[in-house]
Amino acid sequence: MTLKDGTLPRHVAVIMDGNRRWAKKHHLPIIAGHKKVVEGRVEELIDHAGHLGIPYITFWAFSTENWRRPENEVKGIMGLFRLALEKYAARMIKKGARLRVIGDMSKFDRDIQEGIGKFVKQSEKNKKITVTFALNYGGRDEIVRAIQRMVTQESVNSEQWAVTAEKLGKYLDTAGMPDPDLIIRTAGEKRLSGFMLWQSEYSEFYFTDILMPDFDADQLDLALEEYSRRQRRRGR
Repeated sequence: MTLKDGTLPRHVAVIMDGNRRWAKKHHLPIIAGHKKVVEGRVEELIDHAGHLGIPYITFWAFSTENWRRPENEVKGIMGLFRLALEKYAARMIKKGARLRVIGDMSKFDRDIQEGIGKFVKQSEKNKKITVTFALNYGGRDEIVRAIQRMVTQESVNSEQWAVTAEKLGKYLDTAGMPDPDLIIRTAGEKRLSGFMLWQSEYSEFYFTDILMPDFDADQLDLALEEYSRRQRRRGR
C-alpha cells in the first residue's frame, strides 16, 4: 500500500452491506453471510487498522430498520451478536481495543445489553484502537435521542439557553469521538442510508462493489489509498 505522508484517516467507518447477496451468490442460507463477517472480516479489519495506526474504526452492524427483516434472520443475527460477545470481545480487549457501542440498546434482550455493557466497561482504559459498533442505530434516531437528552438535562428555561452545534454534539452517541474522516460502503450502494448524518458533514466517501464478506484487509488498503489522493478542504 502506498499512501501520501500524513494522509492516514483518524477514523474509518464502515457501512457493512451485501451479506445476504453474498450468501445467495454462494447458495448458502442468508445467515451465512452475516456469520462470515462476524467470524472473519471484522476482526481482520480491526487488526489491520490497529497495525496501521488508525485510532478509530466503526462498523454499522444493525440499523433501526433491520428489525423489519424476516424473523428467522433477525433471530440469527441476535445469535451472532451473542457469539461475538462470547468468543471475540474478550480477545479484542486483550489486543488493546477499546469497545464502544452507539445506538439504542434498549431494544435488545437483557443478556445482550448486559454483555455489551460488561465489555465496554472492561475495555474503557485500552488505547490501541477504539472499535465502535453501531447497533440498532439510525442517524435520525440518534439526533432525536440527543435532543431528548439535552432538553432533559439542560436548564432550558434560562433566557441565555440556546441550541448550538457544540452543545448538541455533547449528547450524540458519538460524543468524545472524532467525526469519521472516511466512510466506506460495500456492495455497490452509493448512499448513507441514515448513517452518521450529523458526523459525516466533511467525511470522504468510498463506495465499492465488493460484498462485505469479501471486504478484507487488502480491500481496506485500496480504500485508504483512494482516500490519500483526496484533497480535503472542509469548506475552505
